[in-house]
Amino acid sequence: MSTKLEIRSQFDLVSELTHLFCEELKEVGFHKASYYQLPDIDINDEKKVPSSISVQKIEGDDAHKLILNSFGDFYKKTGLSSRVLKRHPGLLVLKDVDKQHFIARINQLNKAKADFKNSVIAIDNNDARFEAVHNAVPNLITLAAYRKIHFETESPYSVRFTWMHKHATKTLTKKMALAMLDKSASYSNPRMIDQHAWQALVAQEQSRVASLGDKEKLRIRRPTRVSPQVNVRYTAKNRYHVSAALPFILINPEPDVKLGTLTDYQKPESHPRKREYDFLVDRLYLEQVTD
Repeated sequence: MSTKLEIRSQFDLVSELTHLFCEELKEVGFHKASYYQLPDIDINDEKKVPSSISVQKIEGDDAHKLILNSFGDFYKKTGLSSRVLKRHPGLLVLKDVDKQHFIARINQLNKAKADFKNSVIAIDNNDARFEAVHNAVPNLITLAAYRKIHFETESPYSVRFTWMHKHATKTLTKKMALAMLDKSASYSNPRMIDQHAWQALVAQEQSRVASLGDKEKLRIRRPTRVSPQVNVRYTAKNRYHVSAALPFILINPEPDVKLGTLTDYQKPESHPRKREYDFLVDRLYLEQVTD
């Protein structure tokens, strides 16, 4: 198990490398800097699912400052949510810089972030983990320190932005699902006044899962908050997307790379989740795997 000292030491390395990286970015300047400012999320609104998100596009020197600041955005802010992370979509294009140096620097920083994450998750108990981290680094938003910096050193056809509804997926066996429901059955749900109704609901869920074959594959497919993504395309078949939680860095690209922008988000009129998926246990997003 990691100690408070180990966690603090790993975080200090992340912090030092982030500062060094930003200083180096200041020195080399930029060819293009675009930052897409998203609204702050008030602590009272963190459970609300937004139907729209407005985007303010900022460019040039102001964008460059915001991009550099975003890489070190690790701490809680008064009145703002620490559960829903502040996203910092943006694009920083570097030209005529030492490519190998920046590859090495970003990889070094991302490794330090991964090592910090590993030191935290080495603590098995969630409550003990939270206490250890926040004793070691007060007011830290742990997930913010984990966030990887994404970059590209080749010249793709295009770099564009989009909004994505992702799912957190976990595969289960029938036995694991029943064990999860057993825990639900023994839990006194504070949101339900009638505990008999709660027990009856769980009993119905247990019955549905118990009726399945022992080799049936199950999964939890939980929707997560809509988030900005970067789409990098070389050809129709050679493409990938990464999180735009931090600005994307394009190093020494060719001049003909097509660069997109992040537009406002508008929630679709009807969300397809309920129609697309026939959940065994709706509240847990538990479904059979049919493919």
